[in-house]
Amino acid sequence: MDAQLKRGVLEAAVLSVLNQGDSYGYAIIREIGPVLEVSESTLYPILRRLETQDMVTEQPREYNGRLRKYYSITNTGRQRLIDFMEEWKEMVAVIEFITDSNRGKGK
Repeated sequence: MDAQLKRGVLEAAVLSVLNQGDSYGYAIIREIGPVLEVSESTLYPILRRLETQDMVTEQPREYNGRLRKYYSITNTGRQRLIDFMEEWKEMVAVIEFITDSNRGKGK
């Protein structure tokens, strides 16, 4: 998958996970892993970028005596997820156009 496309898809996948509830890095990786390969070295820069763009917030919480960073989606992040889904619908229409084997036949 093209790197730019994958980056956008990963951002949307992260926002989608967080839209279901607060989560932390490893849990996000586990959630996304079955459909898209993601590592810690990929995830954390995405989380930082999303935080810089006010799409997620970070809160440290204690877990088993240690602090763990939990991430939450913001209203801006929810809107970006909605926008991504609309853009993706357009992309699907283009892909269907490109792959339509019957287009142009019989003319």
